[in-house]
Parts: sequence; C-alpha cells; structure tokens
Amino acid sequence: MLVFLLILLGFGQLSLAKTVYYNWTITWVSAAPDGFVRPVIGINKQWPCPQIDVEVGDRVVVDMFNDLGNQSTSLHWHGMRQTGTSEMDGASGISQCPVAPGQSFTYDFVVEQAGTYWYHSHNMGQYPDGLWGPLIVHDPAPPFHFDEEITLTLSDWYHEQMPDLIHNYQSAAGESADGTPTPSGGALMNSGKDVKIHVKPNKVYLVHVICPANYAGHAWLFDQHAMTTVEIDGVYVEPVAVNNAGQQARIAPGQRQSVLISTKNDTSKNYAIFDTMDVNMLFINKGIFPPPSDYNTNVTGWLVYNETADLPPPPVLHELSNADFYDDINYIPLDREPVLEPVDHRIVLDTTSSNITGISRFTINNSTYIGQSVPTLYSALTVGENYSSNPLVYGQVNPFVVKHNEIVEIVINNLNTNLHPWHLHGHQFQVLERTLPKTGTWPGSYSNYSQTPVRRDTIMIQNNAYGVIRFKADNPDKFTPTIIEAPELLATSGLTVPKDHLAACHAYPMKTRGNAAGNLANPLNLTGAIVGIPSNDRG
Repeated sequence: MLVFLLILLGFGQLSLAKTVYYNWTITWVSAAPDGFVRPVIGINKQWPCPQIDVEVGDRVVVDMFNDLGNQSTSLHWHGMRQTGTSEMDGASGISQCPVAPGQSFTYDFVVEQAGTYWYHSHNMGQYPDGLWGPLIVHDPAPPFHFDEEITLTLSDWYHEQMPDLIHNYQSAAGESADGTPTPSGGALMNSGKDVKIHVKPNKVYLVHVICPANYAGHAWLFDQHAMTTVEIDGVYVEPVAVNNAGQQARIAPGQRQSVLISTKNDTSKNYAIFDTMDVNMLFINKGIFPPPSDYNTNVTGWLVYNETADLPPPPVLHELSNADFYDDINYIPLDREPVLEPVDHRIVLDTTSSNITGISRFTINNSTYIGQSVPTLYSALTVGENYSSNPLVYGQVNPFVVKHNEIVEIVINNLNTNLHPWHLHGHQFQVLERTLPKTGTWPGSYSNYSQTPVRRDTIMIQNNAYGVIRFKADNPDKFTPTIIEAPELLATSGLTVPKDHLAACHAYPMKTRGNAAGNLANPLNLTGAIVGIPSNDRG
C-alpha cells in the first residue's frame, strides 16, 4: 500500500487529506480455516484479505488485476455512498461489467463518512469463497472515548466452492432444499476457529463487528464484558448498553455494528467470545426440527489477558427467542434526523421464493432478476434523456425509477418462510417498521414509529413479515437491481465511464451502449434482451 498526501488550504486552516493506493492481484490461495483444505480467493496471494484503514475525506485508489484464470470478478465497497462516482460502486451488471481473467480495473473514490464497512466481490455469488475484507473509516473526532480498536468478523463457511453450490441449488434438485445450502464449514470468527484477541487491562476498546456471512445471521457476546453500541452501518447512535436485562446482540449478513467494551483490572483470567449462527434460518424455518445434533452452529474465540491462563468454555445459552435480543429498530441516530415526510413515491415489494421451470428463484412482485447485456448504469448513460426514466429500457432487472430528491418509501413484504437481508446501495435508510415473524404483509397503515427512526443500509426482514424503510433520493445515478435513482440527471452530471472499465466490458465481452439488449437506435426495442433464467447456472 502506498499513501500519497494532499495538503488542502482554505479558510485560514490547514487540513490533511490523503490518497491511499492499493495494487491488488486477485488470486487463488489454499487455506483451511476449519481444518479442511480448499481453494479460496485472496489478494496478492494472501488470505484472509487485507483490512483497509482510512480516514474521512481520504481518496481510495485500488488497481485490481484478475489473476484467477477461471472466474471473472469485481469489488463492491459496501456502505460507501459513492457520491458522483457510481461507476466505482463495483456491482457487476449494474454499475460495471465483470472483470475477466487477465484484465485490470481501477476503483477510485472519496470516503465521505466514518464508520464500519467492508468490501467484497459483487460477481457470481463469489464473495463467500473468500474475496472480502473489512473497510474501517476512522473519525478524527469521534463522539465517544476509546483507547484502542479491534475488528471482529462473524461469517459462515463452505467446503464447496460457490460455482458448484450455485449449480447444485439453482437447479431442479435444489428446489427441495429451498435453494439455501447449510454452511458445511460452520461458523468462522475472524476467518478462523479458536481465535485469540489480545487485550490490555483497564482499556476501552472500540470493536468493529462485521457480518460478511453468505446466509445466516449471527449472535455474539463477550463473556462478562458488557457491550455499548455506538454505531451501526456507518451511523452514530445514542450509546445503548445492549446486554441490559439479559439481552444479546445479533447481526445480519452485510450489517456492521461498533460496540465499546471495557477491559478488567485483573489479568489472571481470559474470557470467551461466543458466536452462533441463526438456527431458525438454518433449520427450523426450513422444517428441520429438531436441528441436527451433529451440526455445530457455534464458534468460540477469546479475549486474552494472559497467555499462560486457561481458555475457558463459552457461557451456556439456552433456547433464544426474538425477545432475547436487542431490537436494532430501537437505536436512535445521534444526529436525531427527523422522520422523512411526506412520502413522494411508495414502492411495494412482495418477495418470495418461486419455482420457475423447476428452479428455486427469489422473486420480487412475481419477477426474478435476470442480468442483461448492458450494465444498468451504462444504459442510463446512453439511451438519452427521453428514455432513461422509462423502466422498460432496463429489461428484467425489477427496475423502479425514482426522481431526484423524492422521499421514497419502500414496503418489503417477505412472503417467504425464512428471513432475508436487504441492502441499499448509496444510502442509509430510515427504518420505520420491521415486524416480528408471521405477522403478514403491510396492512396499508403504520403502527407507532419513531419520529427519529434508526438509519442503516442493511436490514433483515423476518419470515412472513414486513419492513418499511424511507430514504431521500439525493444521491443521483445510484443503481441497484431494483432502484434506479434520478437517471434524468445523468446527462448533466459529468459522469463518464473510464477507459479501463470499457476495456473490461470488451474483454468479458459485454455491451456498453443502448438498452438492456444493446439497442441504441430505438431504446424501447427490447429485441434480444435476456428473458430466461439459466438452466446451467454457476454464478
């Protein structure tokens, strides 16, 4: 890593920003985090992948070269707003083309907000094979005191590689398994088992907890160390002692949470860090009850005060229900942003798992996402102002077009029998409601929601339940598989696609102009657009 400093003078003050540069080669590495040796995807021949540490205002430049040989790739910067730099968001098929083996690609963006984030492949369901890492944005003036920092990642692990899992479960045979494999390698903590985290006495630690899991949510605790939550998904919150009244903390795939813990005076003992995957997601909600007795959903690490002292077993937790966890909807943002209203644009998403030609696929409003011949962003840039706000030009990517500065409300009805996480690129949304399991769909009216609702960028929706979120569409040119934000402003935004990004498309190959089918003369002519789901899917 090379760091270049840029001194900015203004208003009589000296401020210091820097460019943090990484030269990364994406490679295969052999690893055995649970004792089972298998190929994993690493960076510069190392795995786990490196943590990025930057400060607010820094510019991050990553030169990436794909040396995998047999897979394309990309990197998404999970939680970054990417104001004015949507082309750097890293979502294959949405904001860029996949980067083929032997190709290079540069990401270049400014970090706008402090907090806990992560980066990961956004291509082929690839990141559970190892291509992810923490991204910590340090605040030069945080609103709370701490002495040192720790990063704690909680994930699941598979002995099988993702292309094989996708092939098996995105098939007729996978339909009976709900399209969701059980993690054969169990749970991992900091990409390993029996992890030791050394701590000093009489210190306050800021612990950045990240859940880069593929499937199941996690719950964790530090034995005999109370946790105070101060940040979630890059949003500072009013400090909350989450272990009060015997409650525990939990985290969904994609979510992050920073907690403060105070170490003890006595260094004669060590203390367990306990993590468990959601047994409801893995088994009970899929009709497997009781869960298999030979499957361990837990992983243990330790806060180590003394290398010569014993490593104690974790505390025993009996059956946990929703009431045993602190509800993240109760967090209050430190800035107390008032609820966004009135609503200008409401989107209702009915989501479930459907059998389509014998294959289990998730659907939104009875339509499944199908990648197109042109990245969504590139279509918006090239079809012209008269067509970019017409959802038809984007093909079957479940497109919903929202206008600049609209207050957008999204109602997510989870009709599935299992939980599901949702992440919105480019925004931290307000969460007005998130109901308990088996409470049905949104009735069309609200319960009593907070006037200063919690904000985050990833939410877990319970099974057969719903959530209601809101955001202001004030970050133009953001594109997700569902939301296309203010495409009408692209013509005057100055956004251009870098030459190396276009070269990646030509090498893949993938079209770079026109509607979803690559038709430019008549953007409403979708002849040639991809409409069928793959029957031999490997990602």
